[in-house]
Amino acid sequence: MFFVVGIACVVSRVLAVFIFKGMGTSNDLIQYLVSVSIFFFFLWLLFQLKPEDNEDYVTSIFDTLRNVSQGNFNVLIEQNKGSRFDELAVRINEMAKELGSMERLRQDFISNISHEFQSPLTSIIGYATLLRKNGATSQQIEYATIIEEESKRLSKLADNLLLLSALETDAAPMEKTVYRLDRQLENVILLLEPQWSAKNIEPETDLHKIEVLGNEDLLKQVWINLLVNAIKFTPESGEIQVSVKSGEGSIECHIADSGIGIAPTDQMRIFERFYKVDKARDRSIGGNGLGLSLVKKIVELHGGNITVESVLGRRTIFIVTLPSK
Repeated sequence: MFFVVGIACVVSRVLAVFIFKGMGTSNDLIQYLVSVSIFFFFLWLLFQLKPEDNEDYVTSIFDTLRNVSQGNFNVLIEQNKGSRFDELAVRINEMAKELGSMERLRQDFISNISHEFQSPLTSIIGYATLLRKNGATSQQIEYATIIEEESKRLSKLADNLLLLSALETDAAPMEKTVYRLDRQLENVILLLEPQWSAKNIEPETDLHKIEVLGNEDLLKQVWINLLVNAIKFTPESGEIQVSVKSGEGSIECHIADSGIGIAPTDQMRIFERFYKVDKARDRSIGGNGLGLSLVKKIVELHGGNITVESVLGRRTIFIVTLPSK
């Protein structure tokens, strides 16, 4: 307060001196009155700006906007009555509430639709299985197989949507235990043996003995999704490497393949929901564009992150970093 008043006094006096030097007058009373007028005007201007009061307020506004842009709509700016930014804060709070309501409606819709899909899909799969029996012709068997496979694909899509929706709304249990990460990776590789052996691929492993604190089921889904992608996009007799090692306060898992690679423009978007690169749109390859978004969400819930390094037509490496135990 005293600092502001002092600045106003000095500035008003200096301006008055310069004004009267220019006018060529030496009337002390007039100089005094003008100096006082400038002082009060400058003091009013300083208090109107109130930079020391508004700085924290503006910072809170920017923090709230950053949270909203990241999908966190449960944030409100505490209003500062009389501030020039008060109206802006009110509008941002209203926007966050509306976006939060829309997000809840979206999550409920996805959960309900995904859940309702499962019952009819189960029936379709069951009847398609029956159609392949009881003396069906080869053409009927072929059609029934297609119906069954496509129904299973839709069922998997519904499962992924339900899980992703649950993770985003914190409805899924996140109980963590300490377990051997290297053993989990070995088990997942063995689980997928029919897929990689069918393409004459022998995964190379470099798995150090490492323990991790995490949700074992969710992290298993991460390794399954990444390895299935690696197998899917690696050509016959290609190469897949899986390694895990501990660093300074973190654990790194690398899953690399000698597959078709990912273009730089696609690398920026592959973790988006439903996004698929052009070659992945081939129905013979399959996929629904949810696998990597699910992987990213699970990794982030464990306090980690996932990145990708790829050279188009040569190789792709997914790097998952998790906090050490």
